[in-house]
Amino acid sequence: MKEVAFITLGCKVNQYETNSMMQQFLQKHYKIVESTQKASIYIVNTCTVTNMSDRKSRQMLRRVKELNPEAIVVACGCYVQVAKEEVEKIKEIDLVLGNHEKKEIVEIVERYKKENQKCTQMKDVMQQKEYIELGQVTYTEKTRAVIKVQDGCDRFCSYCIIPYARGRVRSRKPENVVTEIQKIAQKGIQEVVITGIHIASYGKDFKEKYQLIDLLEEINQIEGIKRIRLGSIEPLLITREFLERLFRLEKICHQFHLSLQSGCDETLKRMNRRYTTQQFREIVKGLREYDKEVILTTDVIVGFPLESQEEFEKTYQFLKEIKFYKMHIFKYSPRKGTKAAQMVGQVEGKLKEERSQKLLKLSNKNQEEYNKAYIGKEVEILFEEEKNGYYQGHTKDYILVQAKSKKKLENKIITAKCVHSETNHILVEM
Repeated sequence: MKEVAFITLGCKVNQYETNSMMQQFLQKHYKIVESTQKASIYIVNTCTVTNMSDRKSRQMLRRVKELNPEAIVVACGCYVQVAKEEVEKIKEIDLVLGNHEKKEIVEIVERYKKENQKCTQMKDVMQQKEYIELGQVTYTEKTRAVIKVQDGCDRFCSYCIIPYARGRVRSRKPENVVTEIQKIAQKGIQEVVITGIHIASYGKDFKEKYQLIDLLEEINQIEGIKRIRLGSIEPLLITREFLERLFRLEKICHQFHLSLQSGCDETLKRMNRRYTTQQFREIVKGLREYDKEVILTTDVIVGFPLESQEEFEKTYQFLKEIKFYKMHIFKYSPRKGTKAAQMVGQVEGKLKEERSQKLLKLSNKNQEEYNKAYIGKEVEILFEEEKNGYYQGHTKDYILVQAKSKKKLENKIITAKCVHSETNHILVEM
């Protein structure tokens, strides 16, 4: 039996693509083993969103060879795509593949076995015009499935390397998305997460007008699917027409991750984010008009070049005003090849850490207050697994729930009353 192990770093898109590569190897009668086990092939699907991601990618590529010095080590993914020359210098690596080459990974590996010569295969992602189907894919997170609907990004935010790693926007054909979700529903999975590199751009490359909301309306009709959750979305996607159509869909989860990055207009302009705080404020107002209890989460970067104390305070006050349920805080790190890396006024590390901690404290306070407000309310939970004596699941608005039960609750949707809250979860009575 030929054993192959996978290590995946980064986002849900990478996880989805790893699952595709797994399916390709299974079809060729390989055995998938855990990444900590001895294997004949190790595939490391890398990430490059931050400097830390690059470092972790390099560490994993070197570490796997220690498990089996005779193994074939394959580096693929976003870090590889933007740092080919750097990756080629890592002596433990046998094969270097770009994002485009994931769809033919088994053929490339088997060719290497015959030739036994280190090589790089990588096409220019900027030249890729159409979405590449990856074959039979179902990336499942316990009781929910992740569905990739597009690739690439045309926004070119000044801090972001991802457009160079993923290329321009390419949208998946709606009929292929629908077919995959229909198959998922037949397996008993009740929740799907719609993801991509920039899902707000879905459909912009089609000749006929067809947008994300059109796709969501089709998915809403699929029998067996009870919940549709959106991945991170660009705020400017949310127009009045989008809201009107979105909130008619009974399966849509009323939890939205709006990528903000800064609450200061001057900083947003330097980031090339293309919206203002006032526009963002109106978008949030629109969402809360349709559902006053809608759950909103976001990303924020602290310490962006030239971010003064005054600019940071503007961000802090804006975040207090919006009151997100949860905020993911990132300390800015320069990415080679981006515009922001060349900017003057890089903020020192100590200051970034102080600002990060202040926002994390605000985020925890918000989450704790939101969770307290659920005590005494009945919520609908999709339970996922038993862990440390408790069943865990999520409400439709993605609040983490724990419950004690003698009955098996995996993949069951149950309504129960909240009796206690903690900072990061609520407890229900069964």
